[in-house]
Amino acid sequence: MKIFRLEVVGEYGIMISGLSRKNQYRRMEIIKTEIDGVVIIEPRIFCDERGYFFESFSQLEFDEKVMPINFVQDNESMSSYGVMRGLHFQKMPYTQSKLVRCVKGAVLDVAVDIRKGSPTYGQHVAVELSEDNHRQFFIPRGFAHGFSVLTEIAVFQYKCDNFYAPQADGGIQLIDGSLGIDWRIPTNKVILSEKDLKHPLLAEYDSPFDYNTNLYK
Repeated sequence: MKIFRLEVVGEYGIMISGLSRKNQYRRMEIIKTEIDGVVIIEPRIFCDERGYFFESFSQLEFDEKVMPINFVQDNESMSSYGVMRGLHFQKMPYTQSKLVRCVKGAVLDVAVDIRKGSPTYGQHVAVELSEDNHRQFFIPRGFAHGFSVLTEIAVFQYKCDNFYAPQADGGIQLIDGSLGIDWRIPTNKVILSEKDLKHPLLAEYDSPFDYNTNLYK
């Protein structure tokens, strides 16, 4: 087993001896998932006796390591245990990419591929985001997005690369056995809005997104 030694460095805390200089100064780690384009982002966290510091977003590094993008709107929601929101998207030409994180509590965050013709159509990626792991989750255009709240309270933040357009609202059912999503909430504890209850199942929905169409043009 390799032992790493922590050293105090500068204003913002620790450096881990034993890592290459390149890895010492990276600001984020990009973790690929089973679906191309959907990624998990782990920040580099600096800790000392005062607390911690990390860079939660770098346009330069995101453009280089994920994709060039221009986020134009930040949103925040607060929800209680058992709340499930989704599975949401905006239709063309207002479709959105999202970069999401949980800054208080924990959520199970899910992206479902709804691009017709995609080799991963109907498949999903689920990741726990929490105030402890500081992970972020990038959901590209052409995906439906939703989350369930795993703790008493969760505060959820997300960046969007297109403005909210209520006339373009779209959604599919969260509770759809064909998607195979374990939301980790007992059935009798689930809290859904009337709007989300009315979304169709994916099998009944004619998706506006096509795998062979560039959704970023």
